[in-house]
Amino acid sequence: MTPEQVITSTLEANELAYQDKGEGRFFVTLPGTKKLQTNCWLIVAEHALLIEAFVCRQPDENHENVYRYLLRRNAKLYGVHYTIDKTGDLYLVGRISHQAITPDELDRILGQVLEAADGDFNTLLELGFATAIRREWAWRESRGESLANLQPFKQLVDQED
Repeated sequence: MTPEQVITSTLEANELAYQDKGEGRFFVTLPGTKKLQTNCWLIVAEHALLIEAFVCRQPDENHENVYRYLLRRNAKLYGVHYTIDKTGDLYLVGRISHQAITPDELDRILGQVLEAADGDFNTLLELGFATAIRREWAWRESRGESLANLQPFKQLVDQED
């Protein structure tokens, strides 16, 4: 099987939403719970499969602690690692050789992307966007708006009091 065939059959077997963009490029949507979805590119290059998933935009604050968290987290990740782009947005990236592209390995890599992006999402928001979260909480509270999706960050508001 070609790498493209392995990717297509694995994505379909796992019932993952994806778009085949042609020329060995697949745009995959991984469903999450904390981060509702993680968009991931799978790109078949000349000698390797490239993996790239957007995690969150550049932190507003506390950069040193955000990057310290990501560097420590990199030591525990399988097949991918955190990086930043030229604007400072956070991504997970990886590269595996064509020979390593099997259904099990692809499932393992996509599982790691999802576990990291979804599992680290709230921590990254707490570290890098605490002021914005507090401001949003106060604004919604003043207008009687729902705070349901901000509940995971209630401790940030309680710390301020």
